[in-house]
Amino acid sequence: MNDIFESAKVLCPECNTETERTLDLKEGFEFRALTCRTCKKTWHHPLDVKRYTDYQNLRNKEFRVKLRMVGNSHTISIPKEIIDFEDRFRQLEQEVDDMIRLTLDEPGKVSIFFRRVKGKFY
Repeated sequence: MNDIFESAKVLCPECNTETERTLDLKEGFEFRALTCRTCKKTWHHPLDVKRYTDYQNLRNKEFRVKLRMVGNSHTISIPKEIIDFEDRFRQLEQEVDDMIRLTLDEPGKVSIFFRRVKGKFY
């Protein structure tokens, strides 16, 4: 189902010129936007802004997790908030990819990648 943001012609409230649909990319997030060619104003889709705000709030939160031994491996518990966010993000992007990539970036820093973007994990 298309929303009105994508299917309707929208006029700029300042100069009454028809806006064009654009995409902005920020930290791996695509923001659907309407941009006025005349006055150069841009309006981002509210759901994309909400999704990015949720990501920023989760990113700024610090989680304390336990490190456990399972066989010859160490495991950590990933907080439910992070998994729920990733699940919602996948549904919005309509991506299904259960592969998770873990890297040791530097001593004391481990990164977990939940999704793949254009052939690369992100």
